[in-house]
Amino acid sequence: MLSVALAGKPNAGKSTFYTAATLADVDVGNYPFTTIDPNRGVSHVRTHCPCVDHEERCGDEHCHDGKRYVPVELLDVAGLVPGAHEGRGLGNQFLDALTGADVILNVVDAAGETNAEGEPVEVDDYDPVEDVEFIQEELDLWLAGIVTENWESIERKARSPDFDQEAALTEMLTGVGATEYDVMMVLRDIDYPDDPSKWTDADRERLARGIREQTKPLVVVANKADIAPDGNVERLREAADHLVPATAEGELALRRAVGAGVIDYDPGDGDFSITGDLSDAQRRGLERVREVMAEFGGTGVQAAMNHAVYDLLDRITVYPVQNETHWTDGQGNVLPDAVLLPSGSGPKDLAYAVHSDIGDGYLHAVDARENRRIGEDHELAEGDVIKVVSTAN
Repeated sequence: MLSVALAGKPNAGKSTFYTAATLADVDVGNYPFTTIDPNRGVSHVRTHCPCVDHEERCGDEHCHDGKRYVPVELLDVAGLVPGAHEGRGLGNQFLDALTGADVILNVVDAAGETNAEGEPVEVDDYDPVEDVEFIQEELDLWLAGIVTENWESIERKARSPDFDQEAALTEMLTGVGATEYDVMMVLRDIDYPDDPSKWTDADRERLARGIREQTKPLVVVANKADIAPDGNVERLREAADHLVPATAEGELALRRAVGAGVIDYDPGDGDFSITGDLSDAQRRGLERVREVMAEFGGTGVQAAMNHAVYDLLDRITVYPVQNETHWTDGQGNVLPDAVLLPSGSGPKDLAYAVHSDIGDGYLHAVDARENRRIGEDHELAEGDVIKVVSTAN
């Protein structure tokens, strides 16, 4: 399962975002380090379910009238403070917890109500734009520290006549989630000495920064956008490569209202409808959320998850089935599974994603939409429904 991590300073709203996106009970408080032990839960990305193009709807619990919710892991860890890469605050614990993350949502307090330490300040006393580069820098320096700590072993290996620097770096960096492909791509884009003993701190920092960008891309979530002073969100947008305005509090209010049976709302919708009895105060609160949704196209929580997975990670959703005519599994369930694959994947990649035995025994695949056999080099697309034929079926 893909892993999305929430990063940011204390009191930026990470735990509220996590609670809204998972409906899991966690500590939420207005004080630094509310989160100490990492919270791991299941959230979802939203896409268009193929069942709307089929004579029978899937009936899956993750499909709401054609809105398909595909599970991903969501990780909420302790807040970062300046110097976290050196162990300040809960820095080492935080950064180590990020090792397995595929993409990071940098949750920023767009309202500017807290300083770099996560302590409450008067509005306009702190510029939230500083939090954009601060998180990047802490992550880069953390990785640079790992590279430096292990560099002596690289130099020792270099004394061997069959030394392969790329292989040695790959072996070292797999511990932070890098693959051979990741290391190859980064080394291709930077200049570096052939002799590890000639590498400087600057060389190692360039390597670390490239690995972080390759393996831990960042989306800035401008949280508390509903109460941010005029101009803050736009300045954050200019400072960040990828930004999504959000109100985690608003999303949490909507999901709890759904649980209480008083509104009709699916995560990611641009609006909601009131279906039950509300007090005047509840109605006013929900109407304020509606105003924010009208401005930003929703609360931003689902949009942030989708942007991280579908845009930054460039994933597609593919639906494996056993019966290509009825789009069912062996028990007759319509479209019971949805798999997130890297863009450009083929049917054999899908086979391995379903199970290693299915991949090892791969014979061919069938496009269930077109009812035709496809080759191993066929490039899958978002929403494809595929039957994999394998000796392991």
